[in-house]
Amino acid sequence: MILDRVKPLDAILAAAQKKSLHRSLGALQLMLFGIGCIIGTGIFVLTSAGAQKAGPGLMLAFVIAGAVCIVAALCYAEIASMIPVAGSAYTYSYATMGELLAWTVGWALILEYAIAASAVSVGWSGYFSGTILNEFLGIALPQWLAAGPLALGGEPGGFINLPAFVIALLVTWLLMIGTSESAKVNAILVAIKVAALTVFIGLTLTSAYFDPDKFNPFLPAGIFGGFGTGVGAVGAAATIFFAYVGFDAVSTAAEETKNPQRNVPIGLVGSLVFCTVFYILVAAGAIGTIGGQPIMGPGGIPFPAGSEELARQCALPAYSDALVCSNEALAHVLRQIGFSGIGNMLGIAAFLALPSVILVLLFAQTRIFFVMSRDGLLPEGLSKVHPRWKTMS
Repeated sequence: MILDRVKPLDAILAAAQKKSLHRSLGALQLMLFGIGCIIGTGIFVLTSAGAQKAGPGLMLAFVIAGAVCIVAALCYAEIASMIPVAGSAYTYSYATMGELLAWTVGWALILEYAIAASAVSVGWSGYFSGTILNEFLGIALPQWLAAGPLALGGEPGGFINLPAFVIALLVTWLLMIGTSESAKVNAILVAIKVAALTVFIGLTLTSAYFDPDKFNPFLPAGIFGGFGTGVGAVGAAATIFFAYVGFDAVSTAAEETKNPQRNVPIGLVGSLVFCTVFYILVAAGAIGTIGGQPIMGPGGIPFPAGSEELARQCALPAYSDALVCSNEALAHVLRQIGFSGIGNMLGIAAFLALPSVILVLLFAQTRIFFVMSRDGLLPEGLSKVHPRWKTMS
C-alpha cells in the first residue's frame, strides 16, 4: 500500500462505472433515509436532559445543533455532487488526503455505524423483552437469551441477546434483497415516527395546559452558561447533538441515487431542516404544557443532568412530576395532561419505528465495505453485486 497515494477523481468514477450498484433512489427517498436515521431514541429521551441544561432555551439549542449539522451537510452535499459514488468520507479522503488516511477513515466509519447499529438493536431488544413480551404477553425471556456475555452496569451476562440479533438479521436481509425495497420499508417506519410526533405536537400545542408564561425565563442559565459549566443553550446543544447523529449516512447512498448532483443535497439538507423544525415544535409543546425550567443548584447553575444531586432533587415531591426528572419525557408530558393511553402508544410507536435507524446505519456500513473492497483495501468478495437484486451479495 502506497500510504500517500491519492486516487484521482477520474479513477474513482471509472471504478464505480465498472462495478457499481443500481441507481434507484430519488430525493424523497434519500430525505426519508436521513429522517429515519436522525429521529431515533434521542428526541424521546434527551428532551429532559436538554431542558435541565437550558430550560425553554432548549428550543434555541435545537436550532444551534441543527445549524452546525447543516453546515457539515452542505460540505457533504458539495463533495457528494462532485464524487457521486458510495463511500462517503472514505472516498472523499482517498481523493484528497491519500490512501492511509482514507483507510483509517473507512474503518472509523465502519466501526461507527456497526457500534451505533448494535446499540440501537440492544435498546430495541430491551423494550421488546421488557414491554412487549413481559408486560403485554406475560412471557419472560431467559437471561441467557436476553443479554450478551458482557452485560453492563454490573448486571449478570447471558449467552446471546436474541431479540437484538434477530432484528439486526432481519434488517440485513431486507438490505440484501433490494435498496428500493429497503427504502419503501423505511418510508413506512418514518411515517409511524412522524405521525407519533405530530400527534404529540398537536395535543400539547392545543392543550388547555399550554401557557406561554412557562417559557419565561427563556434562558435561565444563559446562552453559554458560564465557562466549563456545560449548561445554557450551547451546553444543551452539545448534549442533544446525539439526536442528529446519522444524517451523514445519506451520502453513502450517492452511488444508488438517480441524479445525485441534485438529489443528495436535497436528501441531506432536507432531512436536517425537517427534523430541526419537528424538534423545536416538540420542545415547545413539552415545555409549554408542563414547564421545563431547570432545577437550580448553588450559584444559580442548574444541577448536572443525570447527576446524583439532580436525582435527589427529583425524589422530592415538589419536583417528582417535572419534565427534567423524566426518563421518557414525551410520554411523561402526555400523561401529565391527561393522555396516558396516547402516551403509552407513543412509546410503542417509537419502538416499532426504531428499526429504521438500524436499517440506515447498516446500509451505510455495508456501502463503506463495498467501496473499500472495490478499491482493493478489503477482500474482493465484499464488492460482489448480486445479479438479481443488484445489491451486495
